[in-house]
Amino acid sequence: MALIDLFDIKKQYDIKLLLNDVNFHLNRGERIAVVGQNGCGKSTLMKIALGTEEPTEGKRVVSNALQVEMLDQNPHFDASLTVRDAILNELKELKLAQEEHAELSLQVAEDFENEELLTKLENISSFLDHHNAWNIDDKIERILQEFKLKEYEERLVISLSGGEQRRVALASLVLKKPDVLLLDEPTNHLDVYMVEFLEEILLKEKFTLLFISHDRHFIDTIATRVIEVENQGLVSYKGGYRDYLVQKEERMLSLAKSHNTLVKMLKREEEWLGKSVRAREKRNQGRKARVFELREQAKKNPTLIRKMQIELEREKKSWRGEKGLKKRKLLFDVENLNYSIAGKLLIEDFTTRILQRDKLAIVGVNGAGKSTLLKLLLGRLKADAGSIKKGEFRIGYFDQHREMLSDQQTLIETFCPDGGDHVDVQGAHMHVFAYLKTFLFPAEYMTKKVGQLSGGEKNRVALALLFTKNVECLILDEPTNDLDIQTITILEDKLIAFQGALLFVSHDRYFIDKIASKLFIFKGQGIVEESYQTYTEYLEIEKDMNELAELDKEVQETVKNENKEKSKTKLSYKEKQDYDNLLDEIEALEVKIAALNKCLYDPKCYEDKGLASLSEELTTLEVLYEDKTERYLEVLEIYESHQ
Repeated sequence: MALIDLFDIKKQYDIKLLLNDVNFHLNRGERIAVVGQNGCGKSTLMKIALGTEEPTEGKRVVSNALQVEMLDQNPHFDASLTVRDAILNELKELKLAQEEHAELSLQVAEDFENEELLTKLENISSFLDHHNAWNIDDKIERILQEFKLKEYEERLVISLSGGEQRRVALASLVLKKPDVLLLDEPTNHLDVYMVEFLEEILLKEKFTLLFISHDRHFIDTIATRVIEVENQGLVSYKGGYRDYLVQKEERMLSLAKSHNTLVKMLKREEEWLGKSVRAREKRNQGRKARVFELREQAKKNPTLIRKMQIELEREKKSWRGEKGLKKRKLLFDVENLNYSIAGKLLIEDFTTRILQRDKLAIVGVNGAGKSTLLKLLLGRLKADAGSIKKGEFRIGYFDQHREMLSDQQTLIETFCPDGGDHVDVQGAHMHVFAYLKTFLFPAEYMTKKVGQLSGGEKNRVALALLFTKNVECLILDEPTNDLDIQTITILEDKLIAFQGALLFVSHDRYFIDKIASKLFIFKGQGIVEESYQTYTEYLEIEKDMNELAELDKEVQETVKNENKEKSKTKLSYKEKQDYDNLLDEIEALEVKIAALNKCLYDPKCYEDKGLASLSEELTTLEVLYEDKTERYLEVLEIYESHQ
């Protein structure tokens, strides 16, 4: 059943035709992603579907009773409302329905044969069911926590940043659950944990959605259909992002040869995604099986949970770096770095080395200090303590303010400030038009001033300009913001081919997985972890660990309650000895194992000691480590059960 129908829609602004004879239908339960190049008409299509934009020609058909709401890019709030009040203000209808249901229930209990009362109660129950609003107070608490708004709940909403205000507006809409929800770039200003929560609630609550996004992971997780705005028309593809790639490639192959470049790009994207997903599924199979097995056995043997937690922790920190690290040029040597702002600790005792050809993603929660680290490396901020030693090399920097661009210059002046019409791009001498064509700029843009371009177009110019600079290190702060998917894939190809070092801040899981070979993970409270896993794999392990921690908590509570009925006994002499000594022995073994692993990555070290001898010693220590760890956890369980 279609909830929104658009028939023969045409939309024109002056001489620019955006949509021409477009037909679109949104059915109940569908989650449709709208994709396409910036400026093609995605937001216009959404506003016509919402009813706030009138088409030049054509008809919109929507039931008057249908509740259709959209997340505004720049939401407006009453100046007197706090964050919590702003959310409650949007949920007035649901709160009134709850009160009415409670009152009707009492009336029906006294007069259970009154048909009119029963009908009213049934209708109000259906309304609360549809909006899943029975436990609305609990849901408000959870969304305040997950969207990191709890600490601001009593602050005036207008005192928050633009991104925080968007989170308040998004929280209100998700809780309100209109019949149709329209979202324009909903993952902007959300960190990866917030995005995962949003994905969970949109799927669990069975929303009907129309959304614009460049986040391919989000599209793949959420979308039941992808609509591409192309050449003033719409092309529909079933499924999520992976399905879109396959179907679009098939369609492109059947069209003219002029699409060869796009077909190759789609093919590369599809191959990478397929390989990545298959590899990740294979890696996760064993771990997932162990987690599910533990859930079954947890109550019989709580020690297994702790053992799995140790395994996951080791897997999370596993070394997957490149060989021959010493042969690469050292760019940054960071030692015991500390930085705080306004009393908030962002980085504490962080030590690392950044080498030539490193591809580093800086990820983590919002406000934890990711962009701050970039500025410290660039020398724009001074550390509170510690040191950053920088080698001799040239840096290209991209920030969200596009400081390298001048609004007064045309594109040709931007790329050829000394005249001429050619640029050098990573060793190739190219005509500026041919080069900018690879970033999707048509010939008529050459004489346009930068100030006339949209935010997304300015980002494309700034990124294209970076690759014309002779630099050995690129530092990028949120490079995919305001870019369409096609431009992001072009950027990915350029970054993969770049021979220098790359450091970038991003929340785009798909982009990070494709580009980064190493992660700096900002956990908050000054903690920065390093990992050589893909970001998706790291997040999956972290999620498993959190689930196990919750399971462990439940099991320990059960065990504790059971043991309340038992009399307390002391540990045996042998158990007491193991409890007192094993932890120190385990930590000593960890140091030895780490030293042997380090030696195995150093040709001089393993040649001196003998590779076979080192491997044998490492195997022996790892077996001993496992035995001692298991014994310690057993003794710890006995000890804790007697407390």
